[in-house]
Amino acid sequence: MPVAGKETRVTTVRLPRPVYDQAKCVIEHEKRGATTSISLNDFIVRAITAYLKLLKRRQIDTAFASMAEDADYQKEARLLAEEFEASDWEALRLSEEEEEQELTYASSAAR
Repeated sequence: MPVAGKETRVTTVRLPRPVYDQAKCVIEHEKRGATTSISLNDFIVRAITAYLKLLKRRQIDTAFASMAEDADYQKEARLLAEEFEASDWEALRLSEEEEEQELTYASSAAR
């Protein structure tokens, strides 16, 4: 059943028999163990949605991978790292001091 407010399109899908049988098996298994059931339509929509998310993630990963080869990006990244080096070290020092204080408090409270 379509979700309220979501526009849908009706289409026909031809599935290879083994894929169809596996999908129906999963749906039947879900019906036995759940209070709500899933339809073949819901299963296909979820599968396509998951695959589209995977493709989008691959596109993002490819874009980031190409940044490793981009000399201009590498130069900019080095400049930013140098610019924030002092504040990064200060943040690390403060977090280590805080951790030390917590350990000191914990050991004195345990006595």
